Amino acid sequence: MIVVTGATGQLGRLIVESLVARVPVDQVAVSVRDVGKAQELAARGIQVRRGDFADPASLAQAFEGASQVLLVSSNARAYGGDTLAQHRAAIDAARSAGVRRIVYTSHMAASRSSAFPPMLDHAETEQLLSDSGLRWTALRNGFYASSAMLLLAKGRETGVFEAPADGKVSWTTHADLAEAAAVILANEGQYDGPTPPLTAAQAFDFEELCGMASSILGRPLRRSTVSEDELRAKLQASGMPAPGVDISLGLYRASRAGEFAAVDPTLRKLLGRTPTGMREVIAATLSRTDGGKR
Repeated sequence: MIVVTGATGQLGRLIVESLVARVPVDQVAVSVRDVGKAQELAARGIQVRRGDFADPASLAQAFEGASQVLLVSSNARAYGGDTLAQHRAAIDAARSAGVRRIVYTSHMAASRSSAFPPMLDHAETEQLLSDSGLRWTALRNGFYASSAMLLLAKGRETGVFEAPADGKVSWTTHADLAEAAAVILANEGQYDGPTPPLTAAQAFDFEELCGMASSILGRPLRRSTVSEDELRAKLQASGMPAPGVDISLGLYRASRAGEFAAVDPTLRKLLGRTPTGMREVIAATLSRTDGGKR
């Protein structure tokens, strides 16, 4: 039995979709905070169990009978919560339930010295997994391409994308990363410990992304560099919590340091095809959101 946590989230749901195409549906279960949001999965014969990282007692039943657990990382830190406490609870519950392997959605830049705060939690979680006595795989995922599109969204409206100086990032789609996770789950033992970076074939900075968007839109999207203090003030004025502000600024600092610039062929090999590129992502996003303005 494979149990996928966070299965009503964007990544988790895509992992389930890809996984049931590779293993019998009765060998897949999901652990979700709100079972009402997973009725579509239940209707397809997938076992739906309530499991909440913030409620450790719920995880014993959620993980019962599992040989593998796909642990989708928590973003509690961005909202003032304790990501590591949640991950520790999930790992402890998996060990108590007799789980053989945990597959964890980590990040390509996981490091205890990263300038991007979530990477510190990823690095510490990998250490928790290493100390757990369980077999484990850390999916060293590339940076989500959807994050780039969210950041560019306001610039599409104004014609100017404002942000601190940045560096190249190997933006990678949720769909490609989910498919790779399903392949690894369906072929247990293919990777022990961290995978190589699971990235698209190229890395781009925001100057290059603005250029792509401009050519697709047929109108300029200019890149404007602002100071970190200026962006911090804008984010604070918008009501963003302090941890979220630190994460936002950390993205630019870490990318300037080259933390997200690596590209690697492992994702292509797992998929058996070229990963989706950013030009394709930008074109698809703009076709959904611009409604004929181009």
